[in-house]
Amino acid sequence: MTVLTIEDLAATLQPRHAIAGIDLGTKTIGLSMSDLGRRFASPRPVLKRVKFAADAQALLAFAQKEAVAAFVIGLPLNMDGSQGPRAQATRAFVRNMEGKTEIPFVYWDERLSTVAAERVLIEMDVSRGKRKERIDSAAAAFILQGALDRLVSLERAA
Repeated sequence: MTVLTIEDLAATLQPRHAIAGIDLGTKTIGLSMSDLGRRFASPRPVLKRVKFAADAQALLAFAQKEAVAAFVIGLPLNMDGSQGPRAQATRAFVRNMEGKTEIPFVYWDERLSTVAAERVLIEMDVSRGKRKERIDSAAAAFILQGALDRLVSLERAA
């Protein structure tokens, strides 16, 4: 497995391969998937976190089922751009995945992704209880959509 920049991913990604988005939390892993044209991100069911080995196995089963070509994982930076404990935990998770898969990971700045996802769910008039169930996957879709939009702009610039 490799960690790539979004620019490196754009240069190496084959056409019609889907990308997964990940919002790594302490209790859950929010997931999303792109379409084959890599234009739209759609939420997928949340994975409940247990221990790393079980989390990795569940994530890789998801990747196999969905034919994932790359993962875009949200990097929870502080508002000033510094890295706190959550960003370090995310980097550790990706490092631990290195021996388990060849699927590349791309870090994506996820500042305010959960806030934005919650606003969208509120606008959709989703109840508070349902929002709690869906927020992590909605955040993963928000993270992935940002990366997909960047890929489109890189394609246009090429």
